Amino acid sequence: MQKNTTKAKLKAGETVYGSFVRYPDPGLIEFLGYQGWDFLVFDAEHGTVEPRDCENMTRAAELRGVTPIVRVTTNQQPIILRFLDTGAQGLLVPWVQTAAEAEAAVRSVKYQPLGIRGLAGVRAADYGQTQSLGEYTKQANAETLVVLQIETARAVDHLPEILKVGGIDVVFIGPSDLSQSLGLPGQAQHPEVQAAMQRIADAVVPTDVALGLMVRDVETARAWRQKGARFIAVSIESVLGPAVKNYLQQAKE
Repeated sequence: MQKNTTKAKLKAGETVYGSFVRYPDPGLIEFLGYQGWDFLVFDAEHGTVEPRDCENMTRAAELRGVTPIVRVTTNQQPIILRFLDTGAQGLLVPWVQTAAEAEAAVRSVKYQPLGIRGLAGVRAADYGQTQSLGEYTKQANAETLVVLQIETARAVDHLPEILKVGGIDVVFIGPSDLSQSLGLPGQAQHPEVQAAMQRIADAVVPTDVALGLMVRDVETARAWRQKGARFIAVSIESVLGPAVKNYLQQAKE
């Protein structure tokens, strides 16, 4: 198991930058690995990524030392197990709304004595070829990154209790679903949504848990970095779309 450089940077107080990718293409991940991302999130929730895809995408990320993280479809132990067994070094769990749900997510990620993750000589454990499974479980418990997504009004209300759960590395704001939960779908810049996001930041930044969120552009990334966010992600479409449009506009002038 490789060292989780993203987790190490966060623990050192640094800010890390990554991109969400919903397309199950290892070649794309390998290419993105050359661009300098700290981490890449393979989006199985809003993309078509399956465990087999995740395994090959993880291999591609490892080639360039980029931390592979997977956003699973739901907070269920059997689903989390299958995606983590591919070798992904981090898990992003959507729709965490209570401390109990946060505890369930952490238990699904961690091996005994910290959790209930099933153990086997799979790819995540180097197929049992480089160390004993007992040694691997200790390393995995230390290296695997746990990211919980806060994206509902209920989750915001329960955040103080969620933050008391051990084993959480990042609390990640999902602006789009948060806007829906507040009755303002698609209006992430609405004052009520921004106020809820600020409530999250105010609760998380003073703790040892890193604040993360999805941004839409450089300006938003800079603004939230100033507010204390240290796990900053953008969709690959948000980067690619403007770049292509800008190229075509200038090429046609």
